Amino acid sequence: MKLEIFFLYFGSISTLLAETICNSQIAETPSVPIVRERDTISGYAPTTVDCPSNERPSLRDSLSLSSHETSWLQKRRTNTVSALREFLNRLSISGFDSNSYFDNAKNNSDLPNIAIAVSGGGYRALMNGAGAIAAFDNRTSGSTANGHLGGLLQSATYLAGLSGGGWLLSSLYGNDFPTIEDMVSTNRANPLWQFQYAIWEGPDLGATGTSNAEAYFGALLNQVQAKANAGFNTSMTDLWGRAIAYQLLNTSGIDNSHTFSSIQNSQKFATAVIPMPILVADGRREGQVVFSSRNTTNYEFNPWEMGSFDDIGFAPLEFVGSEFDAGKIASDNKCVTGYDQLSFVFGTSSSLFNQFVLQIRDTDMVPAALKGIITNMLEEVGEDNNDIADWSPNPFYRWKPATNPSAQSKRLTLVDGGEDLQNIPFTPLIQPSRHVDVIFAVDSSADTLSPKGMNWPNGTAIVATYERSLAQDNGTTFPSIPDVNTIVNLGLNSRPTMFGCDVGNLSSGSTSPLVVYLPNSPYVYHSNVSTFTMSYDLKVRNAIIQNGYDVVTMGNATVDPEWPTCLGCAIMARSWHRTNTTIPDSCKSCFTKYCWDGKLNSTLPALYEPGFVLKSLESGAIGNSGVIARWLFVAAIGTVTAITYIL
Repeated sequence: MKLEIFFLYFGSISTLLAETICNSQIAETPSVPIVRERDTISGYAPTTVDCPSNERPSLRDSLSLSSHETSWLQKRRTNTVSALREFLNRLSISGFDSNSYFDNAKNNSDLPNIAIAVSGGGYRALMNGAGAIAAFDNRTSGSTANGHLGGLLQSATYLAGLSGGGWLLSSLYGNDFPTIEDMVSTNRANPLWQFQYAIWEGPDLGATGTSNAEAYFGALLNQVQAKANAGFNTSMTDLWGRAIAYQLLNTSGIDNSHTFSSIQNSQKFATAVIPMPILVADGRREGQVVFSSRNTTNYEFNPWEMGSFDDIGFAPLEFVGSEFDAGKIASDNKCVTGYDQLSFVFGTSSSLFNQFVLQIRDTDMVPAALKGIITNMLEEVGEDNNDIADWSPNPFYRWKPATNPSAQSKRLTLVDGGEDLQNIPFTPLIQPSRHVDVIFAVDSSADTLSPKGMNWPNGTAIVATYERSLAQDNGTTFPSIPDVNTIVNLGLNSRPTMFGCDVGNLSSGSTSPLVVYLPNSPYVYHSNVSTFTMSYDLKVRNAIIQNGYDVVTMGNATVDPEWPTCLGCAIMARSWHRTNTTIPDSCKSCFTKYCWDGKLNSTLPALYEPGFVLKSLESGAIGNSGVIARWLFVAAIGTVTAITYIL
């Protein structure tokens, strides 16, 4: 990751794609640009409104959940219990009567509470994470067949993401939570995820069917300038967020007034038929350049609030942008709405990618006025601070000064949620008040450095959260995690691994969830593309999504027929402990197979160069019969090699 960042500062990343197509089932790259409607420019700027007369917005502490979340959870719990009952019935854990267990539960709190976390990692994380979400979604074609895992998404309470994983979440919730199949469908009137277009080229926004980059750059200029004209600070993140929004959101439907807080008003979310989304960013103190998981303030965005459980508190997201002082808005001040633009929130969680705005600046088609805005931003914050998202006026100004690092500043700056190495958004999910029992952690991090095995995860992200849990005394706990060398030496980064299986090994009173670690691996495709590669042929996009599907299902149980059962055992583990239920022998066998047993091997590992787990889509082969019978985006692909030149 650090090598990639270094190179991005000093030169553009080149990607060579050599492709030989051998199957017509692969989605073809459109031969003509996608024509999209021009955005309006009136909605991006925040708006001043009268504050609610019944209850003026104010901050709250972090000792509990908001009343909004608590109320929503009651509705979601009803939906997850029925979905989970159906899911476990299909998994059919030997020696466990799931129907009787659910029938005899004294209350719903005895039953499992599930969360899914999707790591950062640019488009790689979005695509690999999309494969996981497709596998977990019972709406996906074939996902409820034997060996598949469709229904886990419907059984989950929380869905968290950061950086590239945050793009995935934002794209789903910003488009009314469609299936992944629908997201990549060529039958959409306005296709999404057209990754063949780099952001410094932009999609076509003209009305003639021909490329019209001037309209694209003009839209970016007008939108961000409107926010500045309204009296609010702007940063690179405003431009970056707006640019990536053209890939993630239905452009014809973006009226630029689509805010993150408006998710709470969508029918699917309001009726709790979809999980609660959480995005993560890191706080950045003035002049800070080094981040540590041990002491970095972790902020979260959910449909009702932004804030931190790090003894800071939460602000009502709908009214962020208002002049909060010591937790309140003065009685003679008005409120501000519209500050929490969806693109600004997911841009904040991925502000590391602000670097790409510099490439926009160097593009010939960019209007001089837009280049001027970028130059002025750099002069305002300095070249070394161009990765910040400026959330001024600081909603936490003069609020809890003893524990709030930004309490004395009217400016709040946030950065990419993975900059403290916690590239998996665990922090919101391990809060005791959320009572999460099991976290399915999809890790698409780029940690390994071997020339033939670069950009695979090695456990750095999960180790960082464990180290944070040891350093912080805030009530959160996390299962024991070995060092990175042990993770690689024992192969824990090349297959699903469970941490925290034995509650007896946890400290007394621990609320630590069981973590099912799902690291990106080459099942059918080399999905270890660079974090900073920002354009992909659609065949490559589809192949990486397929690989992500295979990672979490272990090739739909072709690698291990017991994997779906073992996943069910992980879901039930904490619930069985609460109800003093004997663990079935089938699950004891699963835990022996997949749980880290506490052994260490901290010697320097050999170069990590994993081979394909299943038949490679890059070889031109269709795959074995056990794989064909699964849901596919891609049935076969020719020789496709993505070679990213990294310093």
